[in-house]
Amino acid sequence: MEEETVMEKKKHKGKHDKPKPWDEDPNIDRWKIEKFDPSWNEGGLLEVSSFSTLFPQYREKYLQQAWPMVKGALKEYGVSCELNLERFVKRRQHLVGPNSSTLKALEILTGCYILVQGNTVAAMGSFKGLKQVRKIVEDCIQNKMHPVYHIKILMMKKELEKDPTLANETWDRFLPKFKKKNVKQKKVKSKEKKPYTPFPPPPQPSKVDKLLESGEYFLSERKKESKKWQEKQEKQAEKTAENKRKREAAFIPPEETSKQDSRNHEDQNKDVAAMAMSLKEKAKKLKKQKYAENINAEEYIAASGEESSKRKKKSKHS
Repeated sequence: MEEETVMEKKKHKGKHDKPKPWDEDPNIDRWKIEKFDPSWNEGGLLEVSSFSTLFPQYREKYLQQAWPMVKGALKEYGVSCELNLERFVKRRQHLVGPNSSTLKALEILTGCYILVQGNTVAAMGSFKGLKQVRKIVEDCIQNKMHPVYHIKILMMKKELEKDPTLANETWDRFLPKFKKKNVKQKKVKSKEKKPYTPFPPPPQPSKVDKLLESGEYFLSERKKESKKWQEKQEKQAEKTAENKRKREAAFIPPEETSKQDSRNHEDQNKDVAAMAMSLKEKAKKLKKQKYAENINAEEYIAASGEESSKRKKKSKHS
């Protein structure tokens, strides 16, 4: 019986699940992490993997600062890593375009072969084309101008090159000028920092506490309802009075000018009328004396005007 029980203990479910000599070795520490030795992998092993994760925007600066330490720690184990933040990935996508259409258009217009891989943009072509490619890439990554606008400018330059009369002129007047439009973002209101106190803030009074303070807690339901109705009537009366005041404001007449202003205006009108009458009388006298004496009309009117002004001054002083 004892031999049968020992045989049953030794039996295992799997075909290859046999006892190993190191399973019950007390000298082996299974929790020990052994240091990586490069001699274990002399030929090297290439395996590429990538992953993405969401994180708040304010952590970008921390990731950029801490990433060199992460790279240094992984380099000991022969692992290289790259950090691609989301905004640069978006800008790189602007350069490539949907189905690489933007990249193909740039290659046709600049006459250069362009390759975008990771954080690197490689180009091969003429000196003039390479200068254009560099300008486009820098403006895209620095978020100065979208590559589509550069494509429009290059297409217009291609058309202008066909006209020989414009060879020695500047093309600035023909080229479009794009202005960068920044969408205004909502400003986050910064809360004022209160002085630190180790004690918690005092508890806010509840509705029951407020009713106890005002004395409404001890009122009957009928009195509470009557008080609410009275408050409602007061609010309605205030509102009706305000609406009435607004309606009546349209029928209020404007302020009239003062009596002194009206008197001054009347005096001015009288002076003008008197001057007109005096001129008419002088004109009649001139007609009568025209044939009798040779009189200059301008001198006569000027002399009579001086006399009238002197008379007015004397009357005012009196």
